[in-house]
Amino acid sequence: MTRVLGRRGARLACALLLTAAVAGCGDDGGYEPRGDWRPLPEGAPPQVAPPTEGQVPPPGSPPSGGGSEPGSSDEDPNVVASGLNVPTGLVLMPDGTALVGERETGRILQVFPDRSPDRELMVVPGIDTAGDGGLYGLALSPTFGEDGLVYAYLSTPTDNRVVRFPIGGTPNPVLTGIPRGEVHNGGALLFDLEGSLYIGTGDTGNPALAQDPASLAGKVLRVDVFGQPVDGTAVFGRGFSNVTALCVSGDETLYATDDASGLPDELTEVVRGADAGFPTEGANSTPPVQRIDDAAGGLAGCAAAGPTIHLGALEGRRIYSVTLDGSGAPVAEPEELLPDEYGRLRTVVLEQQTGALWITTSNRDGAGQPAEDDDKVLRILPPGASGEQSPL
Repeated sequence: MTRVLGRRGARLACALLLTAAVAGCGDDGGYEPRGDWRPLPEGAPPQVAPPTEGQVPPPGSPPSGGGSEPGSSDEDPNVVASGLNVPTGLVLMPDGTALVGERETGRILQVFPDRSPDRELMVVPGIDTAGDGGLYGLALSPTFGEDGLVYAYLSTPTDNRVVRFPIGGTPNPVLTGIPRGEVHNGGALLFDLEGSLYIGTGDTGNPALAQDPASLAGKVLRVDVFGQPVDGTAVFGRGFSNVTALCVSGDETLYATDDASGLPDELTEVVRGADAGFPTEGANSTPPVQRIDDAAGGLAGCAAAGPTIHLGALEGRRIYSVTLDGSGAPVAEPEELLPDEYGRLRTVVLEQQTGALWITTSNRDGAGQPAEDDDKVLRILPPGASGEQSPL
């Protein structure tokens, strides 16, 4: 398993291209942070982000939050955006901002770590939201610095598919024909450094499809940037109920979260050609790394920080942090972050430079109890994260 893109070493050209591309999507000329946060440069000048009058936060300072002016005491310091509609896809950009996709509207927003107002960049067309369909995972092209392409997993009336597009541009199909259902539509995307795209799909409510070698449902797929199979087949791993997230640990192991209604949810190592064991575990099935009871699960997010994997839980309404030993087994019961503080928690993305976690809530998805300012994007420092920029 190779390293994923988005770790240290992201191309400076990538950041510069994003600054230019995003600036053309609004009337205010691009990202002008209003607070005291800005990313450190990736290398020699020029700066990754535009200059500001504020200063870089001192080492160890917590992430700023959402709402009013940074530093105001009446706002939650963990919230960087609010008033969203089921934010599901989230990808971090080299300039320190995030692209966030709303599942039910198809909107893609730019969200800022200093609590500047989010900006609508585009609406992805052709999305069908029947059942739990909609806009799901987002990923950057492995050559984003040259092509500026964003990949997205979405539902249409007839299938689930992966498309790609420049910010503000027209989506073009990459992989079509992924089975589509009222439930269990999957939606995870993850690139590795070799340019292979991993895609997590669901069984559409038909468990038999998870084991069907002729079906793309209930699988982890692996294709190239054009949607063509890698190593002769698109199916990398099988035997999943609903793959909602993919992530890679510090030892470069690929993991998937599997949200199986009525059964314990699982964090599973994805092994090429292996069976994850749904709907029935066999002698050769890969055993799960961690099980979370269905009533406290609804696993929908996965972010690895070294040996610790942070899992977003919808029904659990918290983040489960699973720390693994050298053999890949949990060292203890999962730690819990943000229990019952923000409702249903979905996507979890690691900010590599600081260890901060970006998290989306999912309280307007029909199953939650939304507050007036839901849904939100959070940015927090989990235990053990320093908040410091990584050394260059």
